[in-house]
Amino acid sequence: MARVLTEKDVEPAVRGGAVYAAGGGGWVHHGRMLGRAAVNAGAPELVSVEELDDDDWVATAAAIGAPASTTPWEMRGVDYVKAVQLLQEALGARVAALMIGQNGKSSTLNAWLPSAILGCKVLDAVGDMRAHPTGDMGAIGMAGRPEQTIQTAVGGNRAQNRYIELVTRGATGRVSPVLRTASDMSGGFIASARNPVHASYVAGNAALGGISKALELGEAILAAEPKGPYAMLDAIARTTRGIYIVEGEITAKQVTYTSEAFDVGTVTIGNGDRAVTLHVMNEYMAVDAADGRRIATFPDVITTLSPEAEPLSVGELKVGMKIHVLHVPKALLPISTGVLDPAVYIHPEKVMGIDLTSYALEG
Repeated sequence: MARVLTEKDVEPAVRGGAVYAAGGGGWVHHGRMLGRAAVNAGAPELVSVEELDDDDWVATAAAIGAPASTTPWEMRGVDYVKAVQLLQEALGARVAALMIGQNGKSSTLNAWLPSAILGCKVLDAVGDMRAHPTGDMGAIGMAGRPEQTIQTAVGGNRAQNRYIELVTRGATGRVSPVLRTASDMSGGFIASARNPVHASYVAGNAALGGISKALELGEAILAAEPKGPYAMLDAIARTTRGIYIVEGEITAKQVTYTSEAFDVGTVTIGNGDRAVTLHVMNEYMAVDAADGRRIATFPDVITTLSPEAEPLSVGELKVGMKIHVLHVPKALLPISTGVLDPAVYIHPEKVMGIDLTSYALEG
């Protein structure tokens, strides 16, 4: 399946990734910047895990932070490249391919520029088909393991002297909060390369084909665009096999930025016994009916879209806006071992004060 990613792939990656962003996953303009820089700098190549040797090193290219645009973040394309370089130096070996931790408005393209500059492949695998708040959720089963691994972080607001380069070693679950602290100190958004593993491990633990699915969705959206918003909304539902569970007006929004670089809170749609609540931790993690009944829970895809069929991040939502809420059940998605690990739900449940585990691991 090897294919060189070109200019014509940038917009589909951003558009499809924006739906799987689930309210987070970076920014559209950042994704376009990464994609265009990559295809102009070199020839990033998308490959399947079967095209790698079992003992090839694979690392995860990711961005860490809160997506609501409430902080003075600055991240440049070169930061993604530097993060991979630091990881290779610490590993003492070349990384053959980069996967991504999640899909998103820019997350889907996180590996493209390092691939173009450094010559590693873009692996068609994701730590999670949709965007999520913690690195552990995209760590393909490594969150609860005791083995030491390497994680790097690069970036920051230069004008405010917040630029950081960080190389860490330790168990994934212990090191991931360190990188999130670095993200907050840098201005709220930082590039990382982390958790190098062999391709054979990725084959058994990642959500394979996740980037191709984002590209397929983006292409369907673009094909429907000339026919208008309703055709685009239909294309999104048809391609993802999801349904719109809510259509209504935002009546309340209570989301705040925390020192852990999370946007946490709730968004309410509608009133009275017909109201629904979206629970937010960077992304939409759950949807509850007014009677407390759970409608959707991570790792389901939960996405808000405008009447014009534009996927909206948490930071873009405002009281009075009319939105559609898309739900794609986890049974319809490629699932990684990272989101099947009970350990990854402990911290989000504590932060949000809701049950995720019993729903996320059901079935």
